[in-house]
Amino acid sequence: MTTLYKYLPQIDLHGLDREYSKILINEFIRDNYELRNEKVLIIHGIGTGILKKTTHEVLKNNKLVESYKLDNFNSGTTVVEIRKKI
Repeated sequence: MTTLYKYLPQIDLHGLDREYSKILINEFIRDNYELRNEKVLIIHGIGTGILKKTTHEVLKNNKLVESYKLDNFNSGTTVVEIRKKI
């Protein structure tokens, strides 16, 4: 992980299945929205890409997510920008 993101809230999905990952991602995003965190990290690993695909599908459909992208230096991590709380 780059030092740029060292202190951001993060969740690690290594070893989890798709369904449990979906639940945890949505809870993680909701909790960080409530805490007014603007940026978080989701560590899904590289592997076969199943968790990365699942993560991006969940983020695409979550209304609290402003945007997301793979970390430029670690393709096993997705950086998520959360909508600002009104």
